[in-house]
Amino acid sequence: MKHIYLLLVSVIILADFASAQNPKVEITTTLGTIELEIFKDKAPITANYFLENVNNNVFQNAFFYRVVRMDNQPNNDIKIEVIQGGLFFDSIVDQKPTIAHETTKETGILHTDGVISMARNQPGSASTEFFICIGDQPNLDFEGMRNPDGQGFAAFGKVIKGMDVVKLIQQQKDDEQMLVERIDILSITRIQ
Repeated sequence: MKHIYLLLVSVIILADFASAQNPKVEITTTLGTIELEIFKDKAPITANYFLENVNNNVFQNAFFYRVVRMDNQPNNDIKIEVIQGGLFFDSIVDQKPTIAHETTKETGILHTDGVISMARNQPGSASTEFFICIGDQPNLDFEGMRNPDGQGFAAFGKVIKGMDVVKLIQQQKDDEQMLVERIDILSITRIQ
């Protein structure tokens, strides 16, 4: 009887652990699949907003459209490496609600290799556009020097599979950082 009780307790603990894990999302593109862990526990505003967009199929016509490499930002003193995606067109993006800005100082999620973060203009203007870091990008963190306001960007997850796809997208032909041929996002779906 004691063994059955211990087995039952173990199953309950494992079930609780599984339900407490962060959600996983899969971005399927024409060049391959990228799997993300979304940090709801650390960045609840940004993560929940992104997941709400996923659940509501907001990214139905999304694509990766911008790639930033060391060789294509000649006028930037502070260089970064990212790929950027989302809905792109201001006429669509401007219709979407924006969210409060969660800084890396608040969340503790730094812009390291594979981290996904929200693109923005002013703090509190993020909505549907996001980017994925290639390599560590500390100048995108709070007090980083890439954005003059020093607030950095709102990181909310990390690539757990598919960094080879991220790097492949980054190497596609661009014209002043904008991809000559955009990479379609076929779907963004929650897988866990």
